[in-house]
Amino acid sequence: MSSSTKARIRRGPPPAKRLTRRNYRKAALESLRRDFQDRCAYSCQHLSRAGGLQCMEIDHFDPRLKNKFIQRYSNLFLASRHCNGAKSDIWPTRAEQALGLRFLNPCEEQDYGVHIFEDPNTHHLVGVSPAGHFHIRYCDLNADHLVEERRDRAKIRKLLEETPVSLRNRSFSPELTELIAKLRELMETMIPAIPPPPDPVPPRA
Repeated sequence: MSSSTKARIRRGPPPAKRLTRRNYRKAALESLRRDFQDRCAYSCQHLSRAGGLQCMEIDHFDPRLKNKFIQRYSNLFLASRHCNGAKSDIWPTRAEQALGLRFLNPCEEQDYGVHIFEDPNTHHLVGVSPAGHFHIRYCDLNADHLVEERRDRAKIRKLLEETPVSLRNRSFSPELTELIAKLRELMETMIPAIPPPPDPVPPRA
């Protein structure tokens, strides 16, 4: 499903080699890493925090196409083992789709900041649409480790942003300068900031 809202992920050229059921994992991996910037398509967790490359998998967005001999690159997503396992082969029924229940495709629409927001107090994700609720639930985006990472990212971001200008403009000791650089580097690998939900906060998905 396409949307007039700008997609979160812009895909580059597909692999030159034709993708089949037998070779897609090896043939598509580098292109997927490039397009998804080494992050899970669903949780945005970076592979360095998801257990490394060995814990990143290739998800079939529409699992009904998984057994086709020729694989569509547009249906292949880089995903953490956690999200791929949670999503599994789930696909909404026609009745569910009629109610607006579906998975969000970040290559065709904006998911975060439109359908899904982050509660700034609990750091749980909340859906503001049927699709948002469905997506959070079946990708298990409020798993404890993901909530904890979003909470830690918010703490580090607040610490860095609230450092007084008077201190930021001073020449720090090499040790303190290195610590600040490491915090910034750490935050770059964490789940990116997600906008807070509209007020009032909808029920948690």
